[in-house]
Amino acid sequence: MSNEEVFLTKEGLAKLEEELKELKTEGRKELAARLKLAISYGDLKENSEYHSAKDDQSFMETRIMILEKMLTKARIVDESTMDLSSVSVGSIVVLNDIEYSEKIEYRVVGPAEADVLDNKVSYESPLGKELIGKKVGDIISVNAPMGVIKYELLEIKMM
Repeated sequence: MSNEEVFLTKEGLAKLEEELKELKTEGRKELAARLKLAISYGDLKENSEYHSAKDDQSFMETRIMILEKMLTKARIVDESTMDLSSVSVGSIVVLNDIEYSEKIEYRVVGPAEADVLDNKVSYESPLGKELIGKKVGDIISVNAPMGVIKYELLEIKMM
């Protein structure tokens, strides 16, 4: 992970803090119990339960380190000072898909919070990059695997 700031909304910060707390408490307890049980089976060299638990432990400890680093570099987006005249991190945008005449709403967030299924798009994604700085009425063209998708920016708002 680079030394760059990590942009988070208040909700995103709370979600990452909760995940970190869960991993450091319940996650570690659960893995310790799994390891203890696996060790009781003996012969660690051919003990698949032990190796699986060790792999899971490694993954979890890596995730804990990533979350801790992200949280130390977190920059919280202050919605009270947001300028709604152009799109920025934290903005909610209403777009019109020009080809299909379909309205779509996204929230522009940092990469740590991005979740397309929850209509949260990272400012680093192709769509996010095109949206940052745009104003209502602007046409946004996004290169996608199926070709160029054009949107009209209909509205900028916040939660």
